[in-house]
Amino acid sequence: MKTIAIGVGENENIIQACHIFKEKHPKTDIRLIYSDEDLVKAVLDNNIDAVVRGSLPASNIMQELKGHYPNLSRATYVNGNEYEFLLSPVGIDEGTNVEERYEITLNCIDFLKKVGKKPKIAILAEGREDDFGRGKEVSNSIKESKKLTKLIKENTQEDVENYFILIEKAINSNANIIIAPNGRVGNIIFRTLVLLNFWPSYGAVTFGIDRVYIDTSRDQSIDGYVRSLILANDLSK
Repeated sequence: MKTIAIGVGENENIIQACHIFKEKHPKTDIRLIYSDEDLVKAVLDNNIDAVVRGSLPASNIMQELKGHYPNLSRATYVNGNEYEFLLSPVGIDEGTNVEERYEITLNCIDFLKKVGKKPKIAILAEGREDDFGRGKEVSNSIKESKKLTKLIKENTQEDVENYFILIEKAINSNANIIIAPNGRVGNIIFRTLVLLNFWPSYGAVTFGIDRVYIDTSRDQSIDGYVRSLILANDLSK
């Protein structure tokens, strides 16, 4: 029997989600975890097929996991307007420079290819191209978005375009990898689309680890946690 461990914090939607998932997947065993320390142990346990963070806080867990896997990064798997895409970086301390975002992009490309999808990449910045000069941070973000786009074009054969701040055009183009200018912006995009406008999310796929670990928001709905359990179950195959 397959075993999935999931963290239980203050959001009790987790418990209801587990009951719903179990009804549809009776051959998968669900193990409830109530502490950060035990969840990290579950990730490292070869007898557990997949782990979902659930509603436990992320910071301590990610810090501990990075002690074992230094190159961890995440990409949220969002389904909106009848198409799926990966959004990254989404951790507030992730994707802080071009090199990190480039590695994240390569991980997203690799993941989509493994699940049989053709990558289409959208790079974002904190302003339009002609906003260059309107403040140091904006100018630096625009410059970095151009550098990242060039890196991807020169080192991969993938379809990539710089949409700058125009996320609406990136989404309307059906890009299936959306790279935010940093993790803070990516986290805000996630919260706006998923928690405010209720776009379905399967949780965040974790890269740089040889285990299946799905990161989730502490504020997710019952359906959201069910989707994360389904993704963990599918990827563990």
